[in-house]
Amino acid sequence: MKRSRSRRLGLIGVVLLSLAPVPGDIGACGQPVQELDATKFFESKEAVDCERCDQCGIDDKTCTAACDGFTPTSTAFPVGCVPVVHDGEVCLRALLYASCSDYGAYVADSHPTVPTECNFCPGVRP
Repeated sequence: MKRSRSRRLGLIGVVLLSLAPVPGDIGACGQPVQELDATKFFESKEAVDCERCDQCGIDDKTCTAACDGFTPTSTAFPVGCVPVVHDGEVCLRALLYASCSDYGAYVADSHPTVPTECNFCPGVRP
């Protein structure tokens, strides 16, 4: 019994390893790997910020700027940071579904936080 169980576990391991993505296959969910357009991402993020600020009743400088004609405050990622489209989608989804208390921390005028889903290149400074 012990022997057959270990053999089954070994076969399951082999099957799981064969299903794992191969190195370089980072497009996620069947999407082709495509670099995230910074301008489009930041425009979308500003729209989400404005919508969530309204929903959560947050009224600070960051929210006012986000709702001021959707003119993004950033238009480029830091040098050396090259997120893919899927990264941007995950970030925006995290912002849309964040609690109002979390969102307040994201758009705080003093010491805002960044959700981990939106920290595309940890350690890379602007």
